[in-house]
Amino acid sequence: MQIQDLPFPDPGAPDARSGPRFLWWLFRNQLGGQLKSLAWGLLHFASVSALPFCVGLAVQAVVDRSGGRLALAGALLAVCCAGNALGDTFLHRAAITNWITAAARVQQLLARKAALLGSALTRRVAAGEVVAVSTGDVEKIGWFVEAVSRFTAAALTIVLVCVGLLLYQPSLGIVVIIGLPVLALAVLPLLPRATRRADVQREKAGRATELASDTVAGLRVLRGIGGEQLFLDRYRRASQEVRHAAVRSARMWSLISAIQVLLPGLLLIAVVWHGVHLARDGRIGVGELVTVYSSVMILTYPLRHFEEIAMAYSFSRPSARRAARVLSLERATDAGGSGRSEPRTSEPGTSEPRTSKPGTSEPRTSKPGTAGALPSGDLYDPETGLLAPAGLLTAVVCGDPDAAGRLAERLGGHPSERGTPVSLGGVPLDELPLESARTAVLVQDKDPVLLSGTLRDLLDVPASGAVGAAQALAAAQCEDVLAALVQGSVGAEDPMDARITERGRSLSGGQRQRLALAWSLVTDPEVLVLDEPTSAVDSHTEARIADGVRGLRQGRTTVVFTSSPLLLDRAERVVFLHEGEAAAVGTHRDLVRGDPRYRAVVTRETDEEAVGHREEQAALSRLADDGPRRAPSGDALGNDRLDDDVLHRLEEIEETA
Repeated sequence: MQIQDLPFPDPGAPDARSGPRFLWWLFRNQLGGQLKSLAWGLLHFASVSALPFCVGLAVQAVVDRSGGRLALAGALLAVCCAGNALGDTFLHRAAITNWITAAARVQQLLARKAALLGSALTRRVAAGEVVAVSTGDVEKIGWFVEAVSRFTAAALTIVLVCVGLLLYQPSLGIVVIIGLPVLALAVLPLLPRATRRADVQREKAGRATELASDTVAGLRVLRGIGGEQLFLDRYRRASQEVRHAAVRSARMWSLISAIQVLLPGLLLIAVVWHGVHLARDGRIGVGELVTVYSSVMILTYPLRHFEEIAMAYSFSRPSARRAARVLSLERATDAGGSGRSEPRTSEPGTSEPRTSKPGTSEPRTSKPGTAGALPSGDLYDPETGLLAPAGLLTAVVCGDPDAAGRLAERLGGHPSERGTPVSLGGVPLDELPLESARTAVLVQDKDPVLLSGTLRDLLDVPASGAVGAAQALAAAQCEDVLAALVQGSVGAEDPMDARITERGRSLSGGQRQRLALAWSLVTDPEVLVLDEPTSAVDSHTEARIADGVRGLRQGRTTVVFTSSPLLLDRAERVVFLHEGEAAAVGTHRDLVRGDPRYRAVVTRETDEEAVGHREEQAALSRLADDGPRRAPSGDALGNDRLDDDVLHRLEEIEETA
């Protein structure tokens, strides 16, 4: 695999059981590139290591006044220099290729896993860790995978040189063979401590990165409450901890580097001292002494790769462990589905085959890019008993926002947690392929993310084509949003060409919500699930949005999780969830009058107000029991007065919002 051939058609199925296993899997999948790097590395290191022999031969030829041997030494020296240049050039090329392809493979695997897990990824892994894995960790993993072949070439070269020295000059070769293992193994006792310090540094750096990303994401809110200084102080402390940890780690690695310089120097002194004595006794020639001395000096170059491989493994091991942790995550359901698309036996929420009326279950023709026909009909959740009839706007009121978010995710099928699957037209969504389930049911969560680019790019999504961009923007009341985008984009006259900054940070929370709503409306899915789509919008705009969504989604199934009276009043059906079950179903006005628990959630009334309402209802009931003579129209008058109180309370809430 060459760099120009990236990305990989299929990055493969990684062995994510542990960090070392993941590194070994990466190495095996680049075996061809590793062998190329090893071959060029052997040529390079062998050429460098042969230079002392050529120099020693030339020196001895000069001493012996032999022109023929001097010419031979010159020719050999030229060959070694050419091999050195050729090997070094292509070794660097192969090493960079191995590094980049390994990093690209990991990035593709992470991207594929992120796309598969979706929003469940950040629920199971901290955002800072995801950022660290996809950026710095990828480079460290690629560094180690690439360094293995160079280290292997250096180790083989050292063995060959030691054997050659032993055959060439046994007296000095013995000293070198004894000394080199000491040089290679001397730093091993220090590696565990250096690794621990490096792990501490990366852990603190990951926490600092997570804190920074959270601070940037919530900067607007922090400024609103005056909390930016508090978070700035927290990040400053976290940054100082990272600096102190980095200094402690650098001290240990500096000590290792110093040992790698000191010990080869001591070995060189020992070889020279012993060689001088041998030469003075006449046991070796001057050329042989120069050869052995130069060989020991040259060997310090491949010996550096022992330090590099130790450092690379120390840095890549925790990075590989984090990457393996992310890659080992699996969906709670099979993304491929079971292939079933026919409705099961009758259950609550199923209906007769659909023709053109709500409540039908005839498979809908799939959109481009999906396989097979999509089911349609009533949306039913057996865990809560929630039923959203086909073609109606159903509002869901839940006092627990977290429970509402989990239910909204479950309604889209293939949730992050295992449970009883939601069915659409009697077909369990978890049995459909993930792509088909997402096409049939679109879920917009309470914190939608706007991708950077132009507005045209944002709204250019797979859709039925029945809803245009202008219709969706109008229904979501995006007139002021378009004006703000044009004003903030230089040279953009058409609002569709205006650029949206990263995550829409230049827009207010309400403007981002409306753009996200327009995006969902353009998609025009069979079922649209909206989780608090207007929580950051003022009441007047919210009322117009409610009318626009109801008109645009006429005949389509729409489920809205909200506690806004304006949205609830325009819903055709309201389901109230209490303690995880559908406790009441009806219209908004009926539930306000008849269910105190619903009224408490919607009106945010206090306990004292709830007690007062119950006492008033009890009094009205007693009046009704006294008969028509004492209160001929007391029940009707009392209910009207209660309705007026509740509606007045709702108006106060909307004005406050």
